[in-house]
Amino acid sequence: MRDYYEILGVSRGCDEAALKSAFRKLAMEHHPDRNGGCEEAAGRFKEINEAYSVLSDAKKRAAYDQFGHAGVNGPQGGPGGFGGADMNDIFSEVFGDVFGDMFGGRQRRSGPSRGQDLRYDLEITLEQAYAGAEVEIVVPAAMTCEGCEGSGAKPGTSPTVCGSCGGAGRVRASQGFFSIERACPRCGGSGRLVLDPCKDCHGHGQVRKQRTLQVRIPAGVDDGARIRLAGEGDAGAHGGPRGDLYLFLSVIPHELFERDGLDLLCTVPVPMTVAALGGDIEAPCLMGGENCDGNCKMTVKVPEGAQTGRTVRLKGKGMPSLRSRDRGDLVVELFVETPTKLTARQKELMRELADLCGEQQSPKSASFIGKAKRFWEDVTGG
Repeated sequence: MRDYYEILGVSRGCDEAALKSAFRKLAMEHHPDRNGGCEEAAGRFKEINEAYSVLSDAKKRAAYDQFGHAGVNGPQGGPGGFGGADMNDIFSEVFGDVFGDMFGGRQRRSGPSRGQDLRYDLEITLEQAYAGAEVEIVVPAAMTCEGCEGSGAKPGTSPTVCGSCGGAGRVRASQGFFSIERACPRCGGSGRLVLDPCKDCHGHGQVRKQRTLQVRIPAGVDDGARIRLAGEGDAGAHGGPRGDLYLFLSVIPHELFERDGLDLLCTVPVPMTVAALGGDIEAPCLMGGENCDGNCKMTVKVPEGAQTGRTVRLKGKGMPSLRSRDRGDLVVELFVETPTKLTARQKELMRELADLCGEQQSPKSASFIGKAKRFWEDVTGG
């Protein structure tokens, strides 16, 4: 009989992690299902399991190190050299559920199961995101059938226990020394048979209906935000808890405002005279919240000599923060308008203003004009 350490390819002083790693690698390599049912691979696979079942147990490993195979194959060792170890337990420990179910490590019985989660895409306006809102949505969801109370059987009757699986919902099929567990083909894994189905749900125990829900949108939500509504998803099977409903929000682009984090940006036209002399203009805002009809205005002070592209920041007039009391700013970008369709008198005044501006040139303007004049004289030779 081969040495167990030699079978697993590890040294006698190896730790538990090295032992488990070696077993995992060899078991995957020689598993019969991966070798087309080869008898040689099956024998090697059994040998690997036998070695690991002994060396993974501290007491059996100590006995094996002292007495060899005689220390683990006696009455205390159990039949077949496995030391009484359950192959299902070994695979559950090393591979988890990957092989645990295949080897019959767990028998899953029918019972209550949680309902499916649902997703709902909801569009909201920037005004609703700014102030928060109460919205009504209609969501199709699986509901417990009221006629049969979820049993699936006609009122007055009850489902019967499946005779094929005995109500377990799982059946086993043997392949050599392996035992593979799968869902019962007769009852579909439920463990019950509905012989006289409910006419409302046709034996499913659930019906799909439209549900109307009132949802509160918190102030400050951003595009792409997600809201979880616990217990508002599909109904669970056999009395299980409901799933959750997830709302995915998208904010409709606004015709006046652009959002930048907590700040709101907008562009406002400014008359040329106000830009030159300074003064007050009105800018749109969202201070009216969800009920703002587009006529909500704020006064913006335009500094004297303002140019197109200049911004004026109004503190605390932007979006509220979802998780704090902070609030962004309203950033107003100025756009200086040039007057059109002037009257004769207005044109006369503009020419007079132009003449005055020409006489009172700024140092920069005078320098520029002087350079241009010298350049032209050089070009023309004048």
